[in-house]
Amino acid sequence: MMPKFYTPKIIAFLLCVAVMNITLAQNPSKPVAKFKPPVVKTYLGKVTGNGTIIPVEQGKELIGLPLTVVDAKNNSYNVTHYQFSYKRVGITEDETTGKTTAESDMVAKRFTTTPLDSIWIKTIQDELHSGEELYFFDIIAKDKDDRLFFAPELRLIIQ
Repeated sequence: MMPKFYTPKIIAFLLCVAVMNITLAQNPSKPVAKFKPPVVKTYLGKVTGNGTIIPVEQGKELIGLPLTVVDAKNNSYNVTHYQFSYKRVGITEDETTGKTTAESDMVAKRFTTTPLDSIWIKTIQDELHSGEELYFFDIIAKDKDDRLFFAPELRLIIQ
């Protein structure tokens, strides 16, 4: 009769010991310092902002310049990736009526170097008109510790 009385207690004790060993065997987790990205601005030349209105000639000059990311202390950060879109304004003609109407389209590409490729620069410099838009977005910069973060987008509206 004695073994029946002690068996549940022995099993419970062994389970407690096993759980304690598992709990004690795990390494304590080290707190990971959470990365707080710096407050930065994105520049193309000396122009920054979202929805900045610039004249056509300035747009033609700016498009050949590198995209830069700078903080308030004038520390510069490397731009590793970004996307660029060019919203063009063109004219379409209705074949039946002969009427022309303004219409826009957009071309975009992902880049890993700045400034843009020479073909993009030349095309935009040759075709830039009032009402078009240059848009840099999904800009990823890297700090001195190789930590990546998003930088603010840059939208330039051509007047």
